[in-house]
Amino acid sequence: MLSLVLPKGSLEKATLDLFDAADLTVRRASDRDYHASIDDPRIDRVRFLRPQEIPSYLERGLFDVGITGRDWITETEAEVVSLGELRYSKATSNPVRVVLAVPDSAPWQTVSDLPEGIRISTEFPSLTRRFLGEHGVKAMVVPSYGATEAKVPDIVDAIVDVTETGSSLRKNGLRILETLLTSYTELVACPPSSTRSSRPSRRSARKTSSRYRSPRSSSRKLQPGLLGHAGGHSGHSRSVT
Repeated sequence: MLSLVLPKGSLEKATLDLFDAADLTVRRASDRDYHASIDDPRIDRVRFLRPQEIPSYLERGLFDVGITGRDWITETEAEVVSLGELRYSKATSNPVRVVLAVPDSAPWQTVSDLPEGIRISTEFPSLTRRFLGEHGVKAMVVPSYGATEAKVPDIVDAIVDVTETGSSLRKNGLRILETLLTSYTELVACPPSSTRSSRPSRRSARKTSSRYRSPRSSSRKLQPGLLGHAGGHSGHSRSVT
């Protein structure tokens, strides 16, 4: 029996559509309900949580399988088993990008041009600090909790934010200086080191990943058998971050 955690928020509708198409309709009392169910004997618990929380909960073994973005897996550095990429974002089948964006009028053309002490707002502070450190940039990284693009230039000098089409950045007079990460939505499982008794084996995780890993060869479909691969074995697998 599997426990499943699904993303609340921007990925929610597309995820529900995906499960509907796979005859795994998610049922709940209302769209504000964080508890749900799926009429499938393999699934005994379904929860909705913010996608940024999901990797850490999976790493701790609180759920068997979940859906989140590679951006949040990278930000949290959670150790999870990736079962494959799913070709959808909030509005399109394209991946999202985590980008460094600056005002159109800013003189900076590369990351190395950024001045010492530059203020950067982001919902990805850990990822941003690692990226800036790799480029030798000393910055003030300011955690953001929404509307990040609206904080330039009076509150901060630049941002690191997620974009799907770039339209919001352009609307706010920003241009992309660098892409930190390209992120697909992923089906992921708890690592073999978790204490849960139901977890994917090396064979099942590798087999599923090889079938669904590539966004170029996969379609926007969730195969019902994928959940069976995720929970049908116990043993050891190599988890990834």
